[in-house]
Amino acid sequence: MLDKLKKIWQVLNRPSVHYSLGFLTLGGFVAGVIFWGGFNTALEATNKEAFCISCHEMENNVYQELQTTIHFTNRSGVRATCPDCHVPHNWTDKIARKMQASKEVWGKVFGTINTRDKFESKRRELAEHEWARLKANDSLECRNCHNFTYMDFTRQSLRAAQMHSTSLASGEKTCIDCHKGIAHHLPDMAGVKGF
Repeated sequence: MLDKLKKIWQVLNRPSVHYSLGFLTLGGFVAGVIFWGGFNTALEATNKEAFCISCHEMENNVYQELQTTIHFTNRSGVRATCPDCHVPHNWTDKIARKMQASKEVWGKVFGTINTRDKFESKRRELAEHEWARLKANDSLECRNCHNFTYMDFTRQSLRAAQMHSTSLASGEKTCIDCHKGIAHHLPDMAGVKGF
């Protein structure tokens, strides 16, 4: 038994090229799995509503507004959370959005929106940034729940059915073009087309 341990120690102490490459490969694989698991766990932890409203800027402003909308409470009981509307579901788009959102953390760090008055003064800028993002990705987050293919135009108002079956179907418009302020209060809309 002692001879076997000495032999194993000699191999580990002065491994051949093949053993060291094998250990590096195995060690790299194990480290990669641990890193990937930790990364995805952290990613998903930041993709929860509790995380989003953990800072008072969000909890006291936009989260309060969300609670009065159909996306929070409705007859079907289906509720949209912050990440449902602000973070794409597929992985690559989610990573890109998280990188964009990391810039938004500066608002928290430097206190640019830490009071209601400061938040209100930035509301239009923040809203326009979000509208542009949704316009650019064809309202991807909306479409995670609202699928054009399954819309029943007979159960929509005449105006909604007309707009959905023409402008939305043709790709001329996307959800955010008509549904600004669907979950949050609108800023001063002076100068915005259609308002």
